[in-house]
Amino acid sequence: MYRRILVAVENSGADRTIINHVAELAKVTGAELLLVHVADGWAARNFDQLQLRESEEMRSDRNYLEQLRSELTARGLTVETRLAMGDPATELIKVSQDQGVDLIAMSTHGHRFVKDVLLGATADRVRHLVKVPVLLLRAQ
Repeated sequence: MYRRILVAVENSGADRTIINHVAELAKVTGAELLLVHVADGWAARNFDQLQLRESEEMRSDRNYLEQLRSELTARGLTVETRLAMGDPATELIKVSQDQGVDLIAMSTHGHRFVKDVLLGATADRVRHLVKVPVLLLRAQ
């Protein structure tokens, strides 16, 4: 079924919903997890172009990914992490293609109407532009 699952995390409380669900799915299927956070601040979006140093936000994001990896490997799962930089949707799509994942899992915030347009753009773009299934769970 699933061998490699990309789990998009945003370094917020919303991550718990998708992490807990996908951890159980990975146990059942034996899938590896690839945790991806996309840093999208000014420094991250211009990191390569301007040859910048990592920002405090980016260091915090790396620590967060490592914390999640440790937690999940302690539960017996195989986990890799990746900190991408730039536009979240673009980077998630790119990583999913480069890493050969067969499922993308993301949490959503359940916005309605105008907030969907402004805040739901990442999940919407990802689900329309990838060729693998996308699991979207509303954050609790």
